[in-house]
Amino acid sequence: LLGQILDQWFESEPLKATLATDAVIGAMASPYTPGSGYVLLHHVMGELEGQRGAWGYVAGGMGALSQAIACAAAALGAHIFTEKAVCHVLLGMDGRVQGVVLQDGTEVRSKLVLSNASPQITFLELTPQEQLPKDFVQQIQQVDTRSPVTKINVAVDRLPSFLAAPNTHDGQPLPHHQCSIHLNCEGTHLLHQAFIEATDGHPSSRPMIELCIPSALDPGLAPRGCHVVSLFTQYTPSVLAGGKPWDEQARNAYADTVFDCIEAYAPGFKASVIGRDILTPPDLERIFGLPGGNIFHGGMSLDQLYFARPAPSYSGYRSPIPGLYLCGSGAHPGGGVMGAAGRNAAWVALEDFRRL
Repeated sequence: LLGQILDQWFESEPLKATLATDAVIGAMASPYTPGSGYVLLHHVMGELEGQRGAWGYVAGGMGALSQAIACAAAALGAHIFTEKAVCHVLLGMDGRVQGVVLQDGTEVRSKLVLSNASPQITFLELTPQEQLPKDFVQQIQQVDTRSPVTKINVAVDRLPSFLAAPNTHDGQPLPHHQCSIHLNCEGTHLLHQAFIEATDGHPSSRPMIELCIPSALDPGLAPRGCHVVSLFTQYTPSVLAGGKPWDEQARNAYADTVFDCIEAYAPGFKASVIGRDILTPPDLERIFGLPGGNIFHGGMSLDQLYFARPAPSYSGYRSPIPGLYLCGSGAHPGGGVMGAAGRNAAWVALEDFRRL
């Protein structure tokens, strides 16, 4: 339990709760859920430019990272098709991969196929079911994909001014504007209570909020004087109590709760809002193909990690289909902006290709 570890090393409740956010981020779990300590480790075990445990903003927004990868691939001769949905994986008579079929009927032939989609989409939607072992299909169906995350993107006409650290008269970003700001983290019990509400099917009345202002470091993301604010919030259940839909009313009601919380820390925030985009778990699934809205393609609990990710005996990136590989967050070592699963899968695929 992360709660026990934090109690052993720290006295300050706000510090413990702030550290605990990385132990529950993207997870339908509380700091008192067994295995939550690993999720914290997962988020601090890496490094950025030699600084261990550090995170950073991508200049130009997260899409710039995808563009950088695309440019590197194109420079090595890769052909990139965008806005071309895959219909299914193409198999030969011998059961080996022969490529993929696009929704417009185009066949893209290849001896190897690496899927960055979730295990659920890759194996339950794109792969002919009769070609997969029944026990493997059942294991993929049973992966826990519950998600507590609602992402809210906000445009504001001025920087938030927090009671704890008011803005200067010139309105320039201060050091805390250039960091991750954690709200409703005065104590780990608040995170636990927010989790309990979501397990009952209700969006948290005092949600955990991670607030980032990337335009404070990258002014090109917004017009002069304005800013973009990224709100990573939880807990919100994928399915609301009583089977109620996440309709526009439910979305706005939850967003209003989040904004009310921010207003208590930074009076005037609500008045500064120009626009907002609310992405609940069903929205994240529909738009980005995240099963259940889970940002990691599946829970990062200990029973779904290492040799069991995505399923026991299939943690080595190969699948039951010869030539089909899994290279996304649903593979070992799991989610996060690090590319480890893709790099490892590429090595495995190259090794098999040389044998071919």
